[in-house]
Amino acid sequence: MSKTNTLLIRTPEGVVFSQLLAGPVTRFLAWVLDFFCVLVVLMVVNIILSFAMVISMDMGVALLTLAFFVISIGYGIALEWWWRGQTLGKRVLRLRVVDAGGLRLHFHQIVLRNLLRFVDSLPFFYLVGGIACLVSRRAQRLGDLAANTVVIRIPRLVEPDLEQILAGKFNSLRAHPHLEARLRQRVSPAEAAAALQAITRRDEFEPVARLKLFSELSGHFRAKVEFPAEAVEGIADEQHVRNVVDVSYRPRAADKK
Repeated sequence: MSKTNTLLIRTPEGVVFSQLLAGPVTRFLAWVLDFFCVLVVLMVVNIILSFAMVISMDMGVALLTLAFFVISIGYGIALEWWWRGQTLGKRVLRLRVVDAGGLRLHFHQIVLRNLLRFVDSLPFFYLVGGIACLVSRRAQRLGDLAANTVVIRIPRLVEPDLEQILAGKFNSLRAHPHLEARLRQRVSPAEAAAALQAITRRDEFEPVARLKLFSELSGHFRAKVEFPAEAVEGIADEQHVRNVVDVSYRPRAADKK
């Protein structure tokens, strides 16, 4: 199988969305940043556990070994779940872990890929994982292959011209700012980008495919946050997706001040 630097996600309607895959070098640099973060936490824990070593050296060493395992593995699991596929290193280098099939990233996938870090890191400096990234088609280490995940690059996007895309369209979701804020929090950047692509390319679709695509997108976003009936009833699926794009990309009034 030939190498690729792009993850292609095809919807049932035949619409293809693409994401840039992260290469081994960028991923290694993100790991280095994460390694230093873990090292700082371990240094703090070591200082705390030094009091236990005064009581019993064996107990202190055992606690430090346990802390190393929990922190080194828990760091990746906790942050990738909390930040939807990102750690501090990935955030700095604009990387994100996603499901290889374009589906929602599940907790068990995050746990599995992080548990297998010990195998990927063998014998030193992620040699096994680096070789796996080089030879795999989508730059996946062993943990990614087992969990069916990939790491993508998040490009710096130019702010879309919302006035042109959404001109003249009233957004009923904005009448409920607390729910609007919750929706903004729960919609991932990749989901917002997919919705924006669908809106900007809507005229390229066949009528039936267009209706089905926006029906599925609308259903997906309606499940994120339950708005009052008056905010969503009588609104076409495509308009609902427009509203989500508006909420996701348009700065709030408070942000402009």
